[in-house]
Amino acid sequence: MKKRVTLGFAMAAGSATMILHAQEPQETMVVLGSRTPTQISQIPGAAWILEKEELQQQIEAGADLKTALGRLVPGLDMAPQGRTNYGQNLRGRSVQVLIDGVSMNSSRGLSRQFDAIDPFNIERIEVLSGASSLYGGGATGGIINIITRKGQVGGPDWRTEAGITTGFNDSHDLDKRIAQSVSGGNERVQAYLGTAFQDNGRQFDGRGDEIFPDIAQTDLQDNRSIDVLGNLTFSLDDNQTLELGAQLYRSGYEGDRGVYFPDLAAASPSLEDAQIRDGYRSDRDPATDRKMLNLQYHHGDLLGQNFYLQAFHRQEEASFQAFPYPVSGGSEFRASKQNTDLNGIKALFDARLTDRVDLTYGLDLDRESFDASQMTFAKAVSDATGGLVQEQASIAPRYPGYRVESLAAFAQANWQATDALKLSSGVRRQHSDVEVDDFNGIPGGENDYDATLLNASVLYDYGNGHQNWLRYSQGFELPDPAKYYGRPGISVDQNPLSAIETDQVELGWRYQGGDWVAQAAAYYSWSDKALEVNSGDLSVDVIDDSKRDYGLEGALTRYFDGGFEAGGTLHLVRSEQENDAGKWEKRDARDSSLSSATAFIGWSDRVRSARLQANHTFDLEDDADREIDGNTTLDLSLSRQTDVGRFSLGVQNLLDESYSTVWGQRAAMFYSPYYGPEYLYDYQGRGRTYSLTWSMDY
Repeated sequence: MKKRVTLGFAMAAGSATMILHAQEPQETMVVLGSRTPTQISQIPGAAWILEKEELQQQIEAGADLKTALGRLVPGLDMAPQGRTNYGQNLRGRSVQVLIDGVSMNSSRGLSRQFDAIDPFNIERIEVLSGASSLYGGGATGGIINIITRKGQVGGPDWRTEAGITTGFNDSHDLDKRIAQSVSGGNERVQAYLGTAFQDNGRQFDGRGDEIFPDIAQTDLQDNRSIDVLGNLTFSLDDNQTLELGAQLYRSGYEGDRGVYFPDLAAASPSLEDAQIRDGYRSDRDPATDRKMLNLQYHHGDLLGQNFYLQAFHRQEEASFQAFPYPVSGGSEFRASKQNTDLNGIKALFDARLTDRVDLTYGLDLDRESFDASQMTFAKAVSDATGGLVQEQASIAPRYPGYRVESLAAFAQANWQATDALKLSSGVRRQHSDVEVDDFNGIPGGENDYDATLLNASVLYDYGNGHQNWLRYSQGFELPDPAKYYGRPGISVDQNPLSAIETDQVELGWRYQGGDWVAQAAAYYSWSDKALEVNSGDLSVDVIDDSKRDYGLEGALTRYFDGGFEAGGTLHLVRSEQENDAGKWEKRDARDSSLSSATAFIGWSDRVRSARLQANHTFDLEDDADREIDGNTTLDLSLSRQTDVGRFSLGVQNLLDESYSTVWGQRAAMFYSPYYGPEYLYDYQGRGRTYSLTWSMDY
């Protein structure tokens, strides 16, 4: 009798999931690295799979999604905390984030890819380290694909979760969450619907002081989020499956506490001595709003091949909070809202040419549009209230609007030369047209660019649990059109954008056998162009200086008798850039990755579990003597399964360490002193918190 197995499968620009048939599941099937269902042992690259149980253990201890990923995925930087994931690179470069194959990235680098889904609705997460062109631009460091939960045959099956997090500092120090899902179906139709709600209070650092808000990229204090995700899977016949998915997500500020500047109305106004006070009110609050539709179709025998089709739509609004801009007579507060629409169609064929040769090929077509507005607040009101009340005075464009239309063709071939040796190679050719609107009297225009990306790899399986691979791959990114254009002297026609290509080689090893699971890779990435952020207006330039990243990433777990396990992760990275004299120097600390490590010891008897985990980020200093101080935190999680559900207790930052977040230190470098004193941007890490969670499947 056949069993149903849920497998991931890739569409032309991403992956999706559906129900396929197999005899007995032997290994998790993933799509990253091949864009079709593939066993981990067949991927010639560092691939990391986070199952929902492993992810949930981190979440129940009090971590958010990006924090959990930073601790579990070697090569991915530790999370910056707050709403932004700016600087959370993979192998020192940008990472592309997908949800069921739909990219959360855009040409405008907003760095909110993880402010996108509640972990309650996640089935597993697939990560491929290293440059890749498989899914288009933005994956110069790697790809993270978030696979959502799906309905199963049977049911209805219900799942409920509720939890609280607090540091016991005062009555405002309380986060609450509740989530509910239902799923089920028959042989022909399966359905899933999940809703998760989270209401955050205020946060306090290791000294017991209320954390100053992140006024630059916004944070998650007094933030409410709701994630509603649903899908229907139709088994049309033995060869055809259709899946329809939809998501509504909102995450926004709902509080009345804000930053009070006592000297705004003074004869010589300044931004010194700011305080956190009640009475905040603004006509534009920080928020992320997203709507997403996703259609996925699979035919198992179309012209003797597997055929996959995906069509998707993502609509997103990202709002920021009042931010002080220096003007004559003090500061003027403004807040932007940035809107992105992404539509695409992806088609892929997977052909088995011989018993040892297969070919994957297809087309990707997508269209991205962007516009942004800047709300300027009444200066008299802002000054009179110390910045607590922000009333709209005017609205104007913030960046030039643009549209990017891309068409790409790709092919990937695999040859199982022997039972032990597998050779792979592929190519992707992408053409993009960029159309930029007029902006503040600066004419817009049109231009285009092309990119040809290659990959090749060798995978050798020793047959005893050990594998080695050698891989060469290319990825690319497009400089942010919104921040590149729209400045005096920068015309579209005379300054065409071009793809910044990244080359990478890596040598890797993995082992699974007995009581050991291990994976490690050494890598070297390089490119002949680099993005440079201007500290004044925060625009970007493309410069011809080369940059490179090289390092080692790895993870190890050892299982012992009695349910004990121990292990950890390690990422050592160095980022460099070539100067005008042709010498390599350490890259700017504002965007370089920090080396990191974790270590844990755990125990479980299937009813109870415990885990103690240490997380460490190393110090960083660049050649301009800018420094970022690392930190070490310790976390504890305990759980017990009972007849009335599962109870979990988590303690984050067990030793109540005081530290400045990596993002806080970078923000101070970006925004100070031009936009105000350093303390305004030095976003602090959260002190010790306790999380109690109850969940039940029934």
